[in-house]
Amino acid sequence: MAAAEPLLDVRDLGIAFRTGGGMVQVTREVSFSIAPGEAVGLVGESGCGKTVTGLALMGLLPRATSTVSGQVLLDGENLVGMAPRDFRRRRGSKISMIFQEPMSALDPVFTIGEQISETLRTHHPVSRKEARERGIEALAKVGIPEPTLRYDSYPHQLSGGMRQRAMIAIAIVCEPRLLIADEPTTALDVTVQAQIVDVLGDLCSRLGMAMLFITHDLGLVAETCSRLVTMYAGEVIEQGAIDDVLRRPRHPYTSGLLRSLPALAERKSRLPAIAGRVPARGEIPPGCRFRPRCGFAEPPCEAEQPLHAIPPAGQVRCCRHDQIALAGVLS
Repeated sequence: MAAAEPLLDVRDLGIAFRTGGGMVQVTREVSFSIAPGEAVGLVGESGCGKTVTGLALMGLLPRATSTVSGQVLLDGENLVGMAPRDFRRRRGSKISMIFQEPMSALDPVFTIGEQISETLRTHHPVSRKEARERGIEALAKVGIPEPTLRYDSYPHQLSGGMRQRAMIAIAIVCEPRLLIADEPTTALDVTVQAQIVDVLGDLCSRLGMAMLFITHDLGLVAETCSRLVTMYAGEVIEQGAIDDVLRRPRHPYTSGLLRSLPALAERKSRLPAIAGRVPARGEIPPGCRFRPRCGFAEPPCEAEQPLHAIPPAGQVRCCRHDQIALAGVLS
């Protein structure tokens, strides 16, 4: 059987911001794809370029101070360089996003229902009555109890978990083909985190949506996604099927992220951590960007690192991937 055509195909995405010292490149040659109905995890430490990649896919970067190069093909249509008016017609209806902080993303002076219905009526010619009915239905889909009551509530009247569910309802009310979830469990306790992850997985299954799950938590990705894309310092450094990467990571950075998961660490032992920090944009080293923090670095790592194919469908940006053995977390 032939593989499904990708719903989203990101090719060599580059993002730069204008500063007082000139243009600063924040991502380089970011490429990945998502098939219809597929959930893909985009992981990495803070500052690696995950969120800015999501904002670029949504066309939400300020055009006056940023440039976006490469291609973002959604259903074969290139979104890069698309006129703002045309992009607005697709944003919300074909591609939608859940933001990190629901309290700051929701407007405090409008009810949850008003914010859901505004999204719906922007893209569909429905009456206020129908918008209300579909809004209440969306709240029910994300597991909010008493959805009719919550439809008329203000954001401050909901708990953190309920606000995040309301954000998801706003994002899915127009039934987009692709949902971008940017750290959707930030600042939530572990019980509510699990509930939100279950809601997202259930929605993708029932509605047939594809999802890009942006997070620093590999544990959540393992529960939710079928493929993993790891970013470091603005580059994709590894990607592959989630089970393949968990069983045998090929990049030392991905291995370090896996070993630092508390659930996978040995009891009564110090939690492993990756030494150093993600370099600032003006401090990017030549060659492998992870080299200063890597325990396996050798002179060849000082050269520019291309992506190497890992059968059956993986990639890694490491010239020593076939020389070093990195432990996984699956047997």
